[in-house]
Amino acid sequence: MVDLSTFDPNSVGNPNNNIFGLPFEEDEARIVILPIPWEVTVSYSAGTARAPEHVFNASLQVDLFDPEFKDAWKQGFYMRKPDQKILIKSDYLRKEAELYINYISQGEDVNKNKFMCKTLKEINQGSVFLNEWVFQQTRDLLAAGKLVALLGGDHSTPMGYFKAIAEKYPSFGILQIDAHMDLRKAYEGFKYSHASIMYNAIEEIPQLARLVQVGIRDYCEEEFDYMVASNNRIITYFDKDIKERQYEGLRWKDIADEIVSHLPEHVFLSFDIDGLDPKLCPHTGTPVQGGFETTEVFYLLKKLLQSGRRIVGFDLNEVGVSQDEWDENVGARVLYKLCNMLAVSNPR
Repeated sequence: MVDLSTFDPNSVGNPNNNIFGLPFEEDEARIVILPIPWEVTVSYSAGTARAPEHVFNASLQVDLFDPEFKDAWKQGFYMRKPDQKILIKSDYLRKEAELYINYISQGEDVNKNKFMCKTLKEINQGSVFLNEWVFQQTRDLLAAGKLVALLGGDHSTPMGYFKAIAEKYPSFGILQIDAHMDLRKAYEGFKYSHASIMYNAIEEIPQLARLVQVGIRDYCEEEFDYMVASNNRIITYFDKDIKERQYEGLRWKDIADEIVSHLPEHVFLSFDIDGLDPKLCPHTGTPVQGGFETTEVFYLLKKLLQSGRRIVGFDLNEVGVSQDEWDENVGARVLYKLCNMLAVSNPR
């Protein structure tokens, strides 16, 4: 156990310590945050591959006192350094993807261009590599008794973690906070696109019993039809419907309880930060008007904990980076709250 007798949780975060200024090493920490600096398939704004280091820096300004989950941080939170080999691979493939996306956006036929066929194949192979790397990293951490938080990067990054969770739990659900359904099949030709993460999870992970999507407000007909045909394996709460029910007098408590009721005992939280109101994440990859306040999401998660269900892991993705550091400050505070909730959801 780390000696906390000389650590002042009320002081400014020490940059010589780890995330949130906490004095834990990985072997001492109960929660390990795995940063994934990857954004190969983003289809609008880039930058999220470098979010982990920015969130880390912003985390030093986060106050540790959380009256709802007092002293949860004492269980130990630790963030690994972003793997530079993954970042370099992401940067290289991102440039390739930009050329490819520009080519197809002009209506060109990929099959008539050998270079573009090669580029697409290389990008898809890179995504398979990333999925396997994340799977190995998260599986090893889970086997070591750690609770794991994944920090992206774009929303394609947790696929390997989903598979590691599926290996540990024979049945689980995903609670997805997001502006997008992410149910597109091989979006833009990219099999493991950030826009296809939940489609791939449904198709490849039979242990995933239920996907509950909340805050959705930007989607295509193909995704909607896929959800409808899922035989309730996918349940979607659209942002418009949530707000209209509230306009007509229904309390957020009642809607939150209803959302939670659809989830099984073991729940993985997949949090795309664009599920929030874009005033809180203006530099996220694909911002969409509407969305939640952070307090609304935290209330939903509190109701999830009160129901007796267990959060078995989470990812936080699509945090943008900006000169004013607003996005990463919001991201750091969301990350801290989620770490607290993961800790208390898994009593020793």
